[in-house]
Amino acid sequence: RAISARSRGTPRVANNLLRWVRDYAQVRAEGLIDSVTAGKALAMIEIDDDGLDEMDKRILETVIYKFNGGPVGLSSLAVAVGEDSSSLEEVNEPFLIMQGFLKRTPRGRVAMPSAYQKIGAELPAGGGQGELL
Repeated sequence: RAISARSRGTPRVANNLLRWVRDYAQVRAEGLIDSVTAGKALAMIEIDDDGLDEMDKRILETVIYKFNGGPVGLSSLAVAVGEDSSSLEEVNEPFLIMQGFLKRTPRGRVAMPSAYQKIGAELPAGGGQGELL
C-alpha cells in the first residue's frame, strides 16, 4: 500500500518504486518487504506519504516563497527550479494539480491553500492567490 499510495496512479512509477523497495529490502531487510521496509526505502529517496518527491516540493516552495503564491508563468517557474519547462508541464504539474496543490490559470500557476499546509508556510491574509482566482 505504501508503494501504490506514492505511485501517482501511474504503473510505470509504481514499478520503479517497487524495484527500488525490492533492492533496498535485499540489502537492508534480508529480502523481506513489509510496510515498514517500504516506508524506510521511500523515505531514503525522499518520497513522502503524498507521493511528492524533492522536485515537487521545490516547485511548491518556489511558487510560494519566490513568487508569493503566484501566479507565475511556466517558463519563469522552470528557470527558478532549474528544470526544463516541458518536463515540469508533463511530469510534475499534472500530479500537483490533481492533488490540489497547484492551480493552472490563464495568468500562470498558483499555489493552493493545501500547498501552503504541505510546505508549512503561512497562508497569506485572504486565503492566498488560489482562493482569489
